[in-house]
Amino acid sequence: MEELEDPTERLKETMEAAEEKKERWTMYVALSTAIIAVLAAIAGLYGNHHANEAMLDQIKSSDQWAYYQSKSIKAEITASTATVLTAMGKPLPEVNEEKAKNYEKDKAEIRAKAEEAEKSSEAHMRQHIVLSRAVTIFQIAIAISAIAILTRRKLMWYASMALTLAGAYFLIQGFMTN
Repeated sequence: MEELEDPTERLKETMEAAEEKKERWTMYVALSTAIIAVLAAIAGLYGNHHANEAMLDQIKSSDQWAYYQSKSIKAEITASTATVLTAMGKPLPEVNEEKAKNYEKDKAEIRAKAEEAEKSSEAHMRQHIVLSRAVTIFQIAIAISAIAILTRRKLMWYASMALTLAGAYFLIQGFMTN
């Protein structure tokens, strides 16, 4: 006698295969979300580094400009002293003229250092901004991945993958921007 095939058995196998396929998809979403989180952490780390460097360079620049101002004040005092001594008919010390020349030479060097620090600060800030964009896009991609898992919509997951590519673009730009 032939055994009759149980129709529920076939349905059960089909449902198990579908469930296994869903679990595999869920695993892909979870894995991709973890990778996005790592990329966001990397972008955040480097973005914060560049923000800190921009701030330090701006402080260096401000210090140099303050030093430049002090040299300018000293040069002005030296020039005023020479004017007063000349008006009084007293001889000018040779040191005065030499001091004035040194002040001008120092000011030029200090100005160059201050401007260099300003440019460096601006470059770091540009990199920080680009990397901040990457972090923001990665965070949005993570949120959309979570929505994809909750709603079981693959289209949402694909959208998060597209955003991840956009975030990766900004991450690469952040490393290449000077």
